Amino acid sequence: MLEQKRAIESHQILDLLKVQEVFEYLGGINPNDNKSNEVIMLKQENIFIEKYTNFLDKIGKTDEKTQNISLEKLVAIHDFIRSEEITEIRSEIKKKAKSQKLTPEMLVLLQRELKEHKKENAAVLYPLILEDRLELILVTANSPPVHRTVLVNREEFERMVFAFRVGLVDRRKVNNTFDSRVAKAGLKLYKWLIKPIENDLKTKRVKTIIYAPDGKLRYIPIAALYDGERWLTERFKINNITAASIMDLSPRRNRNIRILAGALTEGNYSFAIGRRKFEFEGLPFAKVEVEKLGSIFPQTKKLLGDDFTKQFMELRMGSHSLIHFATHSAFVSGSPEDSFILYGDGELASLREVEKWNLYGVELVVLSACDTGKGKLLGDGSEILGFGYQMQVAGAAASLATLWRVDDRATSEFMNNFYTALSSGKNKAGSIQKAQIAMINSEYNHPYYWAPFILIGNGF
Repeated sequence: MLEQKRAIESHQILDLLKVQEVFEYLGGINPNDNKSNEVIMLKQENIFIEKYTNFLDKIGKTDEKTQNISLEKLVAIHDFIRSEEITEIRSEIKKKAKSQKLTPEMLVLLQRELKEHKKENAAVLYPLILEDRLELILVTANSPPVHRTVLVNREEFERMVFAFRVGLVDRRKVNNTFDSRVAKAGLKLYKWLIKPIENDLKTKRVKTIIYAPDGKLRYIPIAALYDGERWLTERFKINNITAASIMDLSPRRNRNIRILAGALTEGNYSFAIGRRKFEFEGLPFAKVEVEKLGSIFPQTKKLLGDDFTKQFMELRMGSHSLIHFATHSAFVSGSPEDSFILYGDGELASLREVEKWNLYGVELVVLSACDTGKGKLLGDGSEILGFGYQMQVAGAAASLATLWRVDDRATSEFMNNFYTALSSGKNKAGSIQKAQIAMINSEYNHPYYWAPFILIGNGF
């Protein structure tokens, strides 16, 4: 279907074993069709059902008279379920079920959500990285989904993603301009990710791109893609989404912003998590950051240094609409226990613990000095997806994080610009764009300083 450009009619699920495209039916859903109510099965689920059915036929089912099953058969079933082959299939099903995928039902509801953002002219961009090509899906409120195919193999694409990230993180300048590696890689990725849908964005007058990154794309901000003249953030507001947030993009009307802000201002911290060792120092500009925040929103509850404790923060979170962490945190590839937020009293909150927080009514959780994707090899970005997901499971509408360890002073400047824009009535996505453009026009014009900030969730 994709090769025939029949995006309006259908998108078949392609080779789930290789984490490829996962659409079966895109657009044109008929609610009167009986098949539309059927559960869409993953390829691995179908494989399991077939193997399990064959297994039952082989050993015989329950006794027809007593409807009981013998101990011998129970043992056989147990061994079957625990076998290496079936364990692998179950693992794949679990991984795919948790991954960020669009279904036909999601698309229908998503278009309804997009209609609520007439002023924003929002559109969802969903890239799928396949072995031999890139598939781009653009969903708007009132038009059939747009489908574009870009011929680039996975190895070349991911190599450019890595090169782009390296250029972004390295803040070197030549003749007071950003490193040419950033521009070259950013332009190349722009031609693959944005250029194919550029006319569609223009004709539909899109102002906000709601972005659902796939795999390693989660390690780079598309706000820093470069069209040869401008960064993407200078043209569009950018709003990342996860599977948890995709169904809740309704506009927010909360004008009574109550902020709880904590800052790690001093001290030295050294600890190990698993096989990794971490060493952190206090952030001198974190205090400046929170003080400026308090001047913009006078009702802000400020916790500095030793007062910034885990117990107090977690006790008061539910009574505020915005939570600001000016501290060190890290999203580490691996289990949720390896990712953490550091408090002023030296205690940690793991990503697993975040799920238990009471964030219902919280519009935004800000981590202004976090770090992710460290190391020479990038993973699949599941730790970033997991962070956004956990925040929303806990009840928060959105979260703001950074993709690499940021400059303390520049971050303070960014946050000042962000909160100033927020106080003027701009939504979260618009405030981030405003802050990034202000940085671009300042001494902090290298994307290292302004590009790492990503908004995950409902930015409206």
